[in-house]
Amino acid sequence: MNADSADSAARQIREVVVVEGIHDRDRVLRATNADVVVTGGSHIGRGVFDALQRVAAGRGIIVLTDPDHAGEQIRRQIARRFPAAKHAYISRVAALNQGDGDIGVENASIAEIVEALEKVRSVWNRPDEVVSWTDMAAFGLVGAPRAAKRRERLGALLRIGYANAKSFHKRLNALSVSRLEFETALSALEEEEER
Repeated sequence: MNADSADSAARQIREVVVVEGIHDRDRVLRATNADVVVTGGSHIGRGVFDALQRVAAGRGIIVLTDPDHAGEQIRRQIARRFPAAKHAYISRVAALNQGDGDIGVENASIAEIVEALEKVRSVWNRPDEVVSWTDMAAFGLVGAPRAAKRRERLGALLRIGYANAKSFHKRLNALSVSRLEFETALSALEEEEER
């Protein structure tokens, strides 16, 4: 038994992890001892939705898709049907294959996958805003020269993924990010930028 599979036995996850492809599944199985459902891409078949329906009510599901456009499409489709689904995010940098530029869960390190699954987020529909649009502008996350890069790095630090300004604002307020978490991650980002 190799070190990866020995470690994965200790990382049992109750929920079923949803990924895009079989290579993503294989990588997740190297990182953890979880049950995994493969969507087969952005055109999710009825059989996959039926399987997710069976497990969502009991065990729950964690969505771990590629940090790209297709992955976000899949995440939105699943979130619409299963609002109680949890979400795990891997940054675009961690999911990048340096050789061919491919972005995917299958390219992430075992440690990155484990951390993403340990820091899952649940959607919380609440009326109050933790981070306002004014905050977004004040902290250089919108309307600033490096706003996209700052959102990308802050999204990685908070484990909420990359998004355009409007979607990022929505995620900050919907994915149970506390004001303290936001300010702590922002401080870490500013320290990185000073180096």
